Amino acid sequence: ERPKIWLPRHLRQTLVKKVGETINIVIPFQGKPRPKIIWMKDGKTLDSKDVGIRNSNTDTILFIRKAELHHSGAYEVILQIENMTDKVAITMQIIDKPGPPQNIKLVDVWGFNAALEWTPPQDDGNAQILGYTVQKADKKTMEWYTVFDHYRRTNCVVSDLIMGNEYFFRIFSENLCGLSETAATTKNPAYIQKTGTTYKPPSYKEHDFSEPPKFTHPLVNRSVIAGYNTTLSCAVRGIPKPKIFWYKNKMDLSGDAKYRMFSKQGVLTLEIRKPTPFDSGCYTCKAVNECGEAEIECRLDVRGNQ
Repeated sequence: ERPKIWLPRHLRQTLVKKVGETINIVIPFQGKPRPKIIWMKDGKTLDSKDVGIRNSNTDTILFIRKAELHHSGAYEVILQIENMTDKVAITMQIIDKPGPPQNIKLVDVWGFNAALEWTPPQDDGNAQILGYTVQKADKKTMEWYTVFDHYRRTNCVVSDLIMGNEYFFRIFSENLCGLSETAATTKNPAYIQKTGTTYKPPSYKEHDFSEPPKFTHPLVNRSVIAGYNTTLSCAVRGIPKPKIFWYKNKMDLSGDAKYRMFSKQGVLTLEIRKPTPFDSGCYTCKAVNECGEAEIECRLDVRGNQ
């Protein structure tokens, strides 16, 4: 019977195992008389001191009690009966946790942000580096908090840091086996300055929203009865907020206790307490800001209380 190896499906792709795991590979075959079985690794006959091999009439078993990185490689099983052969190849990849990233640097600190850079670990644990875990710690508490998980790039910006605090950063590398045992940590802390003096404002010209005062609601002529408090109202807008002056017959009213002036969200009010016929006259409201000025007036008649 011709020699024929039946390679199990899971061995047709790379067999990935972690350091320390047990490996037990069973490969069934057929062929009569009992074939000669040769195991090769990377083109050389396999050293049976390092691994256990057991052959029967129907299968061959490769056994490794505790996998180590040097067990990785290309294995070949050759079945021989007289001048007939069959062979199969198996690729084994033993992986370990990676080493920590290298050359971690605090590149820049501005506002509430810190920029970090690093290089991949020297030892990748025989597996592709899947990403990095970035953590921060406040110097006061030294409690570590994860900022980024499974992060792919080798530079990052950590934001939302608290003003006046100092921060250390550390980075773990990660492969299929997990996170590195140790982390790369920044030597010096990043100090988040309290003053905003280091902030450079953007160079673009800001839109100028300023506008001169303009009355949006006029003063209205009024006729009132003496002895009852009365008010005059108008509305103004302007940026920056205008200063307001009230006049009666061109005389400034700001120091006169008889009058009270209010300004609320652009609505201007002049209250005249218990007016007498003497308070009749022409009232003017004037609004002034750095862009210009505007004024508006009305007449007030106070009739004697009959």
